[in-house]
Amino acid sequence: MLFRKPDLEAIFAGERRLAFRRWKKPTVRVGGTVRTAMGLVGIDAIEPIEPESVTDDDARAAGYRDRADVLAMFEAQEGTCYRILLHPEGDDPREALREALPDPAELAKLVTKLGKLDAGAGRPWTKAALQLIADRPGVVSMRLAEAAGFERMEFKDNVRKLKALGLTLSLEVGYRLSPRGEAVLSAI
Repeated sequence: MLFRKPDLEAIFAGERRLAFRRWKKPTVRVGGTVRTAMGLVGIDAIEPIEPESVTDDDARAAGYRDRADVLAMFEAQEGTCYRILLHPEGDDPREALREALPDPAELAKLVTKLGKLDAGAGRPWTKAALQLIADRPGVVSMRLAEAAGFERMEFKDNVRKLKALGLTLSLEVGYRLSPRGEAVLSAI
């Protein structure tokens, strides 16, 4: 579930608790969270709705100008329309994880996890990706993907896996290794 920056700012300021989406299948679940650029957003309720049930007040509460804007968004997509109640959940736990240097036991687990990621891809890529990011911080993903021999989206998906382990940070352009990532790269 993606949010525009102004929507995130309103959610984290406590000014917005409502969103509308149209999905073929919901991408979030009640009780779950969504990672965003500003932190975690908690999902309190997901309710399928008829588009006609949206009021102007609902639309404004979700950050739209009016009901017509919500209906236009619904028209531009396919699937079931949903009303989602949400709240700011807190900081992204990966932020603290990135700064946490692994102890020897955790380092061994991370190296094992990287081996599983390599095996799942059918070829080793984790060490090469970490080294490439270490050598070329802030380089656009398309260039990194070419250097690694991956399609851009496949490379970005792989970097997200490294990011979930706290090993990389996304920059405005490109990536860099976190202190945790530097420790792991040194170990492998």
